Formats: sequence, structure tokens, C-alpha cells
Amino acid sequence: MSAHEPTAPPTTAAPVPPTLRLVLGDQLNPLHPWFREVQPDVVYLLMEVRAETDYVVHHAQKVLGIIAAMRDFARQLKAAGHRVRYVALDDPSNRQSIPANLSALLAHYRARAVQYQAPDEYRLDQALAAWAATAPVSVEKVDSDHFYTPRDAVQRQFQGKRQWLMESFYRQQRRLHGVLMTADGQPEGGQWNYDADNRRPWPGIPAAPPDTRPRHDHSALWRTIQSAGVQTLGNPQADAFRWPLNRAEALQQLDHFIAHALPHFGDYQDALTHRHWHLFHSLLSFALNVKMLRPQEVVARAEQAWRNGAAPLHATEGFIRQILGWREYVRGVYWAQMPGYTEANALEHYRPLPDWFWTGQTRMACLAQAIGQSLEHAYAHHIQRLMVVGNFALLAGLDPAEVHRWYLGIYIDAFEWVEAPNTLGMSQFADGGRLATKPYVSSAAYLDRMGDHCAGCHYDKKGKTGERACPFNALYWDFFERQRDRLGRNARLAMVYRQLNKMAPDTRAGLRTQAEVTLRRLDRL
Repeated sequence: MSAHEPTAPPTTAAPVPPTLRLVLGDQLNPLHPWFREVQPDVVYLLMEVRAETDYVVHHAQKVLGIIAAMRDFARQLKAAGHRVRYVALDDPSNRQSIPANLSALLAHYRARAVQYQAPDEYRLDQALAAWAATAPVSVEKVDSDHFYTPRDAVQRQFQGKRQWLMESFYRQQRRLHGVLMTADGQPEGGQWNYDADNRRPWPGIPAAPPDTRPRHDHSALWRTIQSAGVQTLGNPQADAFRWPLNRAEALQQLDHFIAHALPHFGDYQDALTHRHWHLFHSLLSFALNVKMLRPQEVVARAEQAWRNGAAPLHATEGFIRQILGWREYVRGVYWAQMPGYTEANALEHYRPLPDWFWTGQTRMACLAQAIGQSLEHAYAHHIQRLMVVGNFALLAGLDPAEVHRWYLGIYIDAFEWVEAPNTLGMSQFADGGRLATKPYVSSAAYLDRMGDHCAGCHYDKKGKTGERACPFNALYWDFFERQRDRLGRNARLAMVYRQLNKMAPDTRAGLRTQAEVTLRRLDRL
């Protein structure tokens, strides 16, 4: 080439087509391997869509919390240098479903590939798999890097067995992960389970720790949600929203629980009271279920507190069992039983929910408290969910599909993978005993023993018949009478049926009549 030959103008390289990575609203984990380094050819997608706000009627705080946390997460990613495309609820280009938005964004970016973390709900898993099957580019599903176990761990452990006992699964996980184990492979303290030590009613002392969660003003976001026409239930508390929006806030709540509530959690984890709405419960379930916190770190913090002498063993074991045992177990049950599990109705219950499930306006004090605080705070602890609301729903023969949708909507921590087995299996026995070994029901005696509602209730806790008789009492015996063909041979219910069989015929007839009257006037209890 001659020294005087003109040079060609520099060429501009074509931009590299990006990979799109979808982040769902319950995948807000900044520790996921995706985010370890900034990659200029990766665009992270977060979407607020009506398909997710509308599949059941959700609590206002649930809708607010997930959207606000998603927006906070997107800000974190941008601040760290990641490319982010955020599709807001009122974005004119929003197609209002995740697959439809993926198709539009795939075309917009001319992307070369799409990746998404494995969804935890069956409907989304199926929707994304169906979309991926017809997508014009490579689509890859990766692990969410959150749980201790894979989806099929429970199914593999119990393959061929009629009942899948959580306790067996829990012990295996303790051994596998070395949690609360001695050097020679035995459970610390010589017992696997300290549940018998965790059943004390709360006398009012020690005082429950204060709620130290931060306050957020989401008034503007709430107006956006309302303008979009999203139907919700419950109090939004939009100007004083208390649930964590990011990992830093969730870690503060974890610190607070370990220091101030875990020491007393064991004694009073099953207690019921009208004097306090959360007692010594952690309030960590929302942060865990949207993956701001990892279960491994929560379990490790609790175990370390016991080893440091800051919490008793029965409290620590009881808390760890809920996470390492129950939480992982119900997820495995869910994936083994879907599809179809959410339509289970083994006891053939079809009665609709009474109106007071949506208002809390009932004269039954324990139910007014449990449902009222659920509407106010989007939260009730496990005994309120199981032995108050769920207990009544089962005794009254309410439709388990309706009960399921109510639980899924009203609680801020409710996602179908964890809620459906708890509601349909543990609470409503709708799966016929695959998860629970017996129905978890009681008369007023248990509620009075574990709580303080009965003293101020309109109804008489000891009354079985009559206008002021506690509805739980007659409904309890009537439930076992009408389900005798299905439950009469259950060995764990042998004592119940012996008591029932010893009753005089006129006593049983009186209970049946009382139950029939109660069921006819459910809306007016």
C-alpha cells in the first residue's frame, strides 16, 4: 500500500445482541450467581403484570410489598452497574403477562438468548416452559440457588409410601447438613424434636419484643395500583408499610429476632392471644419467600445463638424445624402432587366461605382476632392459621378450594408452593392424609388452653348446645360423625371415636341438631 493511499474510514462494530435474564417478583436474591459480575451483554428483566396481581384477590400489602421490593431490587442492580429493563404496571408497552412481555422484549432487544430462574409456582413454571418451547432463540432455565433441596427430594425419599412423614424428611436433612448434630452424628440434646416443650400459653410476660421494622411511605405506589384497577383486600397501610423491601432490611429483622424473640419463641410459638398480633414469631417469612434471605443463613444464625448460650435448645430446634424441615418438605410435596393438588377435596366439602372471612366481623373472639389481624397486617402465625381459621373451616365443611384461594391471597408470605400443602394437606385434610396423619381439629377446649380469647367471647367455651354455645364444640363432634366412614379406622382418632360411641343417643342427636343450626347461620355467627 502506498504511503499516500487514503485509509478506509473506521468501522463501527455492531452491538452484541444481549441475553435477557428474567427475575420474578419472588426471586429478589442479590446473592444469586447471576449478579456476581457485571456483564454488558446481559439485560435483567423485571415486570409488574396484571396476570400476577389478579390470579387471586391478594392482600393490598402483598401487592404493595412485592412491587415495592421489585423496584428496590431494580435500583440495586442498576447501582451495581447491571443493565435493567423494568416494566412498570402503568407502562404503556406493558402486555400484562410475563410471556407476552418476554416476546415483545425479545424482539425489541433482538436478543440472542433468554434465561430464567426456576419458578416456584407450577402455573408459572408451565407458562414459561410453554413459551420457551416456541421461542425463536435459546431459552435456559437455571436454579434459583435458594433451597436446601431440589424439587424432587421429597418424592424420591418417599417413593412408593402412602404417607410422607415430615419428621423422617427433617431428620435426614439434619444429618445431611449437620444442623444441631453432635460430632458423633447424634442430635444435640439427645432428641430430634422438642415440640412437646413448645406448647405454653402466654401469660403476658415476658413482654413481646417491639416491632422494629422500618416504615415506608408507599402512598404514590398505592395510587398507581388503584388506578390500574387491581382488586385487593385488607388494609394497605400504604403510608406506614412495615415489611422489608431489601436484603439489608431483612437482615436487620433477622438480627432483631435472634436477639429478642428467639429466646422465648419455643415456649410460646403455639400461644394464642388477643393482646399481641405476632408475639415472638420472627416475621421473616415474607423476606424468605421472596428470597431476600437464604434459609441456610437463617438456620445458621439460630444454631449459633444456641451454641453461644443465647437461646434454649427447644426454641432453636423448633424454629429450625420450621425452615429446614417443614418449609423444604411442603415444597417437595407441592411439586410431587401438582398438577391437581389444588383441586383436592377428599372429604367432599363444598360450603362457601362465610362473609366474615372478608371482614373479620364475627362474635367468635378467636376468629375475629385471627382474621382481623390478617386483614390489618397480612399476617397470622401458624397456630392461628391452622388451629383457629383452618380448624373452623374444616369443622364447618368449607370448600377447600375456596379456603386455599383465601389463604393464598390474604397472607403476604403466601406463594402457592408453600401455601397449598399447608392449607389443603395440613389444615383441610383435602388430600386424604397424604401429608397429615390426621385432621388437625379441636373443640373450644384446646383454644382455651392455648389462648385467652374465650374469657371475653360472646360464646360459652363449655357450652355444647344452645344459643350461646361455642360453635367449635358441636361442629367438632358432628365433623367426626359425618366423616365416620372415611376417618373411623384412623388409629390416631381411635380415642375420639370411643368417646363419640359412648355418648347417649340423645346427646349425639342434640349435637347434630346444634351443628345443623350453626351451619345454617354461618354468616351470622
